[in-house]
Amino acid sequence: MENPKVLYVSQEIKPYLPDSPIACLTRELPQAIIEAGCDVRTFMPRFGNVNERRNMLHEVIRLSGLNIIIDDTDHPLIIKVASIPAARMQIYFIDNDDFFARKATITDPETNAFFDDNDERAIFFARGVLETTRKLRWTPDIIHLHGWFTMMIPVYMKTLMKNDPTFKDCKIVVSLYDDAAEVTPNGESVFKWKNIKKKLWMQGVSERSLRRFKISDYHSLLKTAIDEADGITICSQNPQQSLVDYANELGKPVLPYSGPLPDATAAYLDFYRKITE
Repeated sequence: MENPKVLYVSQEIKPYLPDSPIACLTRELPQAIIEAGCDVRTFMPRFGNVNERRNMLHEVIRLSGLNIIIDDTDHPLIIKVASIPAARMQIYFIDNDDFFARKATITDPETNAFFDDNDERAIFFARGVLETTRKLRWTPDIIHLHGWFTMMIPVYMKTLMKNDPTFKDCKIVVSLYDDAAEVTPNGESVFKWKNIKKKLWMQGVSERSLRRFKISDYHSLLKTAIDEADGITICSQNPQQSLVDYANELGKPVLPYSGPLPDATAAYLDFYRKITE
């Protein structure tokens, strides 16, 4: 495929949130792929510490209004958009007052603890991205995921959405970064979720896709995403080796760390073409 259509989904993007490896890469990579001639869409959560006025976010009424049910509770989906004119990029933001009004991302700024409802927030975000993409009537060839907050998307892609014409031929790419914020020095997950398997099962996710959620933590989430992925990109010089090894054991196509952009653009583009052949 000469110029694949790529949907980027990131938990953080510069300049809307502070600089980080994920935020910087997912600001630069979509621009580089656009400049290479590809059609691109980009999504992130509208966390409460995203400054809407400074970044000129505005609601897209025609895309908003859907209710997403999680654990028997309705949560209205709000879609906002902002532009980065220098990059010819539009960023779509998934918003909801129940999950994203707090002035923080995924941890409490006072205690540095992960929010207890991050599982439901990630579920809502995943469903919101997929439902909004359908409403856009745009069919991606690649969905490239960045950050654990995006990793519920493969679960839905390979279950509830597997026969949807928007996604049935779409390939999933999972990015692996340095996991220092998500694991303790001895490699244990810093968060564990109760009842996430039940919440996903109630939405129709298959038992096969839920098999790793017997222990519901960071590692099970990433391994589930890798299970369903069509390709893995290493986006850090120090990714968690156990996850890289796991992807290799499954025989997944893996793009090694390719260095900074724009020099790495050709490597990403070649990888996209390889997995869509």
